[in-house]
Amino acid sequence: MSIAGIALAAGAARGAFAQTPAPAPAAPAPEQAPSQAANFVDNFDYESFSAMMRRRSETPFVDNRPPMPDVLANLSYDEHRAIRYRPERALWRDEPVNFQLQAFSPGFLVKETTRLFVGDGKRFDLKSFTGADFEYRAPLDPTLFQSVGLPGIAGFRLHYPLQRPDYFDELITFLGASYFRALGMGTRYGLSARGLAINTATGTAEEFPRFSAFYVVHPEPGAKTIRVFAELDSPSLTGAYAFVITPGPQTMIDVTARLYFRNAVDRLGVAPLTSMFTFGENDRRERDDFRPEVHDSDGLAIYRRTGERLFRPLKNPGELALSYFQEQSPVAFGLVQRDRDFSHYQDVEARYDLRPSLLIEPLGDWGQGMVELVEIPTDSEANDNIVAFWVPERRPEAGSQYEFRYRMHWGLQAEDPNGLASVTATLGGVGGNAADVEKSSTRRFAINFTGGTAANLPLDAVIDPIIDVAPNAKLVNSHLDRLPDGGWRLSMEFEKLDGAPVELRAKLSMLQRIISETWLYQWTGTV
Repeated sequence: MSIAGIALAAGAARGAFAQTPAPAPAAPAPEQAPSQAANFVDNFDYESFSAMMRRRSETPFVDNRPPMPDVLANLSYDEHRAIRYRPERALWRDEPVNFQLQAFSPGFLVKETTRLFVGDGKRFDLKSFTGADFEYRAPLDPTLFQSVGLPGIAGFRLHYPLQRPDYFDELITFLGASYFRALGMGTRYGLSARGLAINTATGTAEEFPRFSAFYVVHPEPGAKTIRVFAELDSPSLTGAYAFVITPGPQTMIDVTARLYFRNAVDRLGVAPLTSMFTFGENDRRERDDFRPEVHDSDGLAIYRRTGERLFRPLKNPGELALSYFQEQSPVAFGLVQRDRDFSHYQDVEARYDLRPSLLIEPLGDWGQGMVELVEIPTDSEANDNIVAFWVPERRPEAGSQYEFRYRMHWGLQAEDPNGLASVTATLGGVGGNAADVEKSSTRRFAINFTGGTAANLPLDAVIDPIIDVAPNAKLVNSHLDRLPDGGWRLSMEFEKLDGAPVELRAKLSMLQRIISETWLYQWTGTV
């Protein structure tokens, strides 16, 4: 099936569909999915795959994963890290195709396994793996694993000659629950995506649906795209996912997700993104670290259909922070890493300056809803503490059916300039005069706007800042200066009137026309 074929199979773009009850289950149980009952599936297409997952949603969730051998379940963190797939056993290694596939071994905390089917798009056969497919490095004893039968795999990764034609780089990894992450040219792994988020940051326990089976289409010689289908399953719903993956300077992934709800959920998070922000230029909190900044992403970007672009710098808050942005089917939203200056990070190993940005481009009308941003306090860069996703206005009930189609853009330059000046730095500190002995009760924010048509304006251009501040604070003063690189810096000083968070907004205009994106900020704390 071609890319166009998948689009046709998915139907016209309908966005967040009206919630229609699924048919009541018949007396006999629906037929089991191939991944649960057989080692192959024939006559596969996306419509029949979707129907299969809908039927499964009519029965209670069953966790039928086979038990994991003790030799794997009892591994330590370091021992599990010592297991590597043998490159010489990569799928399609000896074929004239642009993709190779390697598997991940389960073990340690990675106890959720999945099944992998490989085929031509119509017929798929189960690919079985054994201990012989992996290397068991020190401190492991390889003899303990060679004959181990795996109950499944933890996940898999696809390789592609992304940087140069003679080497197959890692391109995308599916590993754990419904998590996956991809690379564009010149990037290193950073933020992750998920198939779905259920009840994130609500009073209800969060649920982590998992991809219980994958169907990977054998790539054709010369093909520069690869297709993957995935079963999503959890106590609350099932899902039929289709991915079309196209590597490049921006790696693009077209996603179709059809969801079938067993139960109501408090909050549905569509196209969820997970990242890390420990500290940065706007939020250091007296970090004793030689590195000036540590983060995989530095902001949330939202592109509205009105042409307005929003940018919200990320923070590591003192307590859980939730932000909601009401939208009508946005053009795009995502978590981005705009600061590409190595000197701002000074980390030669992590190379945070090379972490990819990820934009979600809804395909079709997603209707009314909101982009939710979750910021979780953390003291460690090992923790992903930032989550962003789309929440449709209509809450899913038992029997609801939804479809979402979207395109993911992974890369160093995932954002598409549109003539507006972009927010490239948010700097904050105590207000007042630097020479004052007494500490000021105000706080200063300095925002750098660069690029766009504003970069070409003369020094005497008359630019009008538009500043909005919540009623629980007041603007003390503001001024605009030209930056040496041709951009503009807006400096603002605010005073808080109470202890509640303050919402701030600012943008630049000239001759009553907006010439920059809108900077948003949630000011917490005192000064």
